Amino acid sequence: MALGGHLNIWIYNHYADPPERQATRTFDLAAELVKKGHQVTIFAASFSHYTFQETRTYHFNFYRSERIQGVRFTWLRTFPYQKNDWRRVVNMLTYCLGAGLASFRGKPDVIIGVTVHPFAAFLAYLVSLLKHARFYFEITDLWPETLIEFGKLSAESRVAKSLYALEKFLMQHAVNIIVLHRYLNVYTHPRGIPNEKLVWIPHGANLAHYHDLPPYAGKHKQELFTIMYTGGIVWSNDLDTIIEAAALVKHIPVQFIIVGDGTDKPRLEEKVRRMGLENVNFHPVVPKSELSRVMAQADAFIMGMRNFKLYEYGISTNKLITYLASQRPILFAGLTPGNPVAEANAGFVTPTENPQSLAEAIQRLVSLTPEERAALGQNGLRYLKQYHDIALLANRLEAVLCS
Repeated sequence: MALGGHLNIWIYNHYADPPERQATRTFDLAAELVKKGHQVTIFAASFSHYTFQETRTYHFNFYRSERIQGVRFTWLRTFPYQKNDWRRVVNMLTYCLGAGLASFRGKPDVIIGVTVHPFAAFLAYLVSLLKHARFYFEITDLWPETLIEFGKLSAESRVAKSLYALEKFLMQHAVNIIVLHRYLNVYTHPRGIPNEKLVWIPHGANLAHYHDLPPYAGKHKQELFTIMYTGGIVWSNDLDTIIEAAALVKHIPVQFIIVGDGTDKPRLEEKVRRMGLENVNFHPVVPKSELSRVMAQADAFIMGMRNFKLYEYGISTNKLITYLASQRPILFAGLTPGNPVAEANAGFVTPTENPQSLAEAIQRLVSLTPEERAALGQNGLRYLKQYHDIALLANRLEAVLCS
């Protein structure tokens, strides 16, 4: 253990991002741990899963180190890809190979292996054996459950059964399992994992990042009421329902702004053109440092989700936390246990994949007084401070790692 009782913590997260990019959960928690005196190293791929671009320059080496706000990133050079085909599999394998080779130096006290894909977590487990360090397993996505839900994999296939076995092995051998979804014990307990082994640490927000976001009084001065979506434009986020709801309310003074990028964007842009919708506009993804400026244009935020069994375990997404921090009301098209919008009374919740219900909720939100809308936004902010403040979540993580 490091001097003064502080820990040397290694985190293996293939898709961890620095603060200016999208997936900053691992960095945000790590930065808080560094403030407490711990040493934290994140092993991550420098090839971005969100832009499909390399973000670091290499010469003849396969990894490089960089310190950001006290957090040490070990960036791995990985195989590029543009979609979920064999190239992405090679990308995962090259991450594991590179991260393994980059792990020979140093002596960690604690190692955290993070899914999305379980191979990074399995590598973390192997390194923990080699280094005689405590191993913790963090589940951000369930593999193969997510692939099965998305129709990418058969539950009866050899691949699925192997992934289920690997997932169970990692859960069994972890000191604790860090979960983002509050009710994941519904999934893990039937697999023989004791409930007390799970620690709920959902997505969080650093409120300091939103100081530039001006207070919201319930309505902007512009003529049109602006409803905004920010995040990945991918099929699973069900922007189809949002666009179809927009078609149903085109007779009222409302505009929809969709900010982001993703594999589903060309299809959805064509859908909007085909439907002749003038109240839906797409904007490119913006750096996280500029997000407050863009969010300030919104009167409300919107999010949808597909009807997946996965959401029975609860929901924890970066964009929903960002919405809560915005002090704006939220329209959420999805029914799931532990729904922050419903629990906080921060807006309106409608059934999944139901454009008519969502359109009715939009009209209801527009019909409220500015004071009523502002009150919904403040409800969301209070809820965020109570359950999703990144400093509080880092305290919880520190307590688990030091126990």
